Amino acid sequence: MKKYCLGIESTAHTWGVGIVDFEGENHSIINDTFMPEKGGLHPAMVREHHLHCFADVINKSLSDARLSLRDINLIAFSQSPGLGPVLKIGALVARMLSQILNIPLVGVNHCIAHVEIGRLMCNIKDPLTLYVSGGNTIVSAYESNRYQIFGETLDLAVGNMIDSFARDAGLSHPGGPKIESLASKSEKYIQLPYAVKGMDLSFSGLYTAAKRLLESPKFNDKYTLNDVANSLQETAFAMLTEVTERALAHTEKKEVLLTGGVAANKRLQQMIQYICDEHDTRFEAVPLKFAGDNGVMIAWTGVLRYLSEGGHEISETIINPRERMDQITVPWRIDK
Repeated sequence: MKKYCLGIESTAHTWGVGIVDFEGENHSIINDTFMPEKGGLHPAMVREHHLHCFADVINKSLSDARLSLRDINLIAFSQSPGLGPVLKIGALVARMLSQILNIPLVGVNHCIAHVEIGRLMCNIKDPLTLYVSGGNTIVSAYESNRYQIFGETLDLAVGNMIDSFARDAGLSHPGGPKIESLASKSEKYIQLPYAVKGMDLSFSGLYTAAKRLLESPKFNDKYTLNDVANSLQETAFAMLTEVTERALAHTEKKEVLLTGGVAANKRLQQMIQYICDEHDTRFEAVPLKFAGDNGVMIAWTGVLRYLSEGGHEISETIINPRERMDQITVPWRIDK
């Protein structure tokens, strides 16, 4: 008889519920995403959104999988990192379900979950991973029973930077796909700050410079929004590509995985594919359906941890908004 895990994702704007069986087959993926009318994410508003929709999303996910709560054998939830007030909602709902159903509970690191869903869906074993999203920008690889970080952003995550610029340009959330579309319509490049510091990156100067271009008297005279979008995207992605290539040369991995919400960008995929071809390395991008935040990645990573070390006690399920992926052991990968 199949066993099922229900995973809850609640690190930021998405309340996601996914159901997978213990063999890794996806049975349901349902998301309800908070869309601000203007500005960025306000944790209190996102919290209210999640409180309002959590039951409906869980019921829709169960219906989609043609299961009932009594068919669920394990609950997993995003425990770290993320927005504290929002993480708490996922943790509370997960604890409640675990206690009502009397089934095990597992807390999951959101960043590791992005890697694990990529490994599963792309059938990739031991990749160097470029994880790019609204909240994180990390180059990592498995070494010494952890996902070690070989490079990361020192300030803004690349997805956050792009979304912030899109808002300044008057584009609605999410801004990433809109910037990608605008950039594809221009071949003009405007010099912008390129900040790679060793193996780390800084996007704040790039964002400020691009924003100033929008405010310049030359805007719509010597260059267009398409040109600025193209320049912003090319600069940011070149920085990511440089750090990824350097980490690839250092780790000597034979596979590269692109994951996280920004992994859906075709131009970024093209640039990472180029360096992989140069190094005779296999490249995979996580399928679009699983690129952004979702409950399936939480459920699958929960299954992996549960099968390796069992469930967590309630006292072990306290959220940790700032926990890094390299602080956590990954026992399911030992000697594999």
